[in-house]
Amino acid sequence: MIDGPVWHPFTQHATEPAPPVVHRTGGAYLHTDRGRLIDAVSSWWVVTHGHRHPPIMDAIRDAADRLDQVIFAGLTHEPAERLAAALVRLAPEGLSRVFYSDSGSTAVEVALKMALGYWRAADRGEARHRIVVMDHSYHGDTIGTMSVGERGVFNAAYGPLMFDVDSIPFPQGDGGATLDAFRALAQGGQIAALIVEPLILGSGGMLMYDPGVLAGLRQICNDHGVLMIADEVMTGWGRTGRLWACDHAGIAPDILCTSKGLTGGAVPLAATLACEKVYQAHYSTDRARTFFHSSSYTANPIACAAAVANVAIWEAAGMQPVLDRVAAMQAQRLAVVAARPGWENPRQLGTIAAIDLTAAAGGYLAQEGPAMRAHFLDRGVLLRPLGNTVYVMPPYCVTDDDMDEIWGAIASYR
Repeated sequence: MIDGPVWHPFTQHATEPAPPVVHRTGGAYLHTDRGRLIDAVSSWWVVTHGHRHPPIMDAIRDAADRLDQVIFAGLTHEPAERLAAALVRLAPEGLSRVFYSDSGSTAVEVALKMALGYWRAADRGEARHRIVVMDHSYHGDTIGTMSVGERGVFNAAYGPLMFDVDSIPFPQGDGGATLDAFRALAQGGQIAALIVEPLILGSGGMLMYDPGVLAGLRQICNDHGVLMIADEVMTGWGRTGRLWACDHAGIAPDILCTSKGLTGGAVPLAATLACEKVYQAHYSTDRARTFFHSSSYTANPIACAAAVANVAIWEAAGMQPVLDRVAAMQAQRLAVVAARPGWENPRQLGTIAAIDLTAAAGGYLAQEGPAMRAHFLDRGVLLRPLGNTVYVMPPYCVTDDDMDEIWGAIASYR
């Protein structure tokens, strides 16, 4: 049982043992009071190039010598301006405006508010207000993001605070039922936006679907004037084997949310990118049409500088071989574990691999989850199973030896 005043996230303090204390990080490793851990989940999917990646750390030190937090309403600064320009260059075509916040949840809240603000603008002539979501999705833990996520154990206590949404089924096979369901909703004329995790639903169990379905959803949005919001908080920055998951389908959303790997995982930052028509809907001499959102730490200069350094790594055009190497290492070892009894449903998308432990009861609260996590920690590997689903999402600096340790720990559970 954990003692002390700290209340840890997603932790049941009545049952969890005291956690290891991390005193140093570097590359793919966390050095703790109990020894070295391989960070096989990139510290909740944020660390891309590796912990304390030198170019990013150098940028943080340089920025901290010149700037700390600066109010971003009425003022600006070079790191934010440079980063916004770079994001527009790297983003899917048509995303021309960048709004900063500080976490994935807030990036999605911003996106939802942008979409509703677009339809409320006086010259739209339509009062659309419904949001469509995909079953089993997860978009964050604030009220708005919980509202557009799967209803269940994560948010059951907060039902009175959440707004109603329309849902479409998670795609099976060719996704025909999903596309038909969305088309029927879109034809009703009340749908303001569709929000999706492109190609892979993370916290929903690393559920994966075909790029053709994503392209089909984009086409239906086009046909019926529905805004598409792509939640690329987890999927962005190479996790799916491409810079953006949307790239696999060759589509551009109207609004894109990014965080986690935006700074290489070094410090918190988020951005919501919007197409020009969403921005112009709020652009007016009428101050009542202002986009009313902010957080105290919007566009923190030090975080923006870290993100500029991260973007420079991607713009150097050397990342695709790195992503391909990690994907190949994952595929080889996933196949080995999948051939063992007790494991099922192996799946992979780019650098992300997942497999399910055969269990009588699945889901997030499956009893096997905490037992597996403890087993992996004992073997020097940090993994956080989603119930009976084990996934591996390491930093891109991971080595063959690291992968052998990670997958060896998984295989040794059964």
